[in-house]
Amino acid sequence: MSDKHPNAVIFDVGRVLFDWDPRFLYERLISDDRALDAFLRDVVTQEWHFQHDAGRPFAETSAELIAEHPHHRDLIEAWGARFDETIPGAVAGMHAIVEELDAAGVPLFCITNFSGEFFPPFREKYAELFDRFRDIVVSGDERLVKPDPAIYALALDRFGLRAQEALFIDDNAANVDAAAAMGIHAVLFTDAASFRLELVRVGLL
Repeated sequence: MSDKHPNAVIFDVGRVLFDWDPRFLYERLISDDRALDAFLRDVVTQEWHFQHDAGRPFAETSAELIAEHPHHRDLIEAWGARFDETIPGAVAGMHAIVEELDAAGVPLFCITNFSGEFFPPFREKYAELFDRFRDIVVSGDERLVKPDPAIYALALDRFGLRAQEALFIDDNAANVDAAAAMGIHAVLFTDAASFRLELVRVGLL
């Protein structure tokens, strides 16, 4: 963490700006709770999904998964067709903070672990919010994922920021630690109220 106060904010997207959980989709498709838990644990796992964030196309990952679980073909294909339903809406209070920072002239950016296929329609759906950001680094496009230091280096270069000029907010401790190791003022997200207090503390709100 830098001793100097930052002048720009870099946001994570999932579970910071927007709620995200595959359960939001699949609880609509699997009525039995035990079957739902088993499907999320054993089929569409976090490790499987991470491949999309790293740049692998859904057509490839789904074909491989269907070959392993052919009886779940329709459910696996729903991931691609209905991915939007894994994101039910905004994290409480966070969009208001984005709007306040933007109104105050604070430069805003994002670094998100997100599929390069799934992000464009999602961004379009929430264009009113995302248009407030000057640039967004999407891991699936860059084939780099947090917490790899390379994605932070790429982002800082693209955003035209030095590490000490940036405040980075993420819900994943490993991602926060990796950013802090580069000299970025890195904050672990818990809730909007706590984040607002930190922004006030460093003079950004």
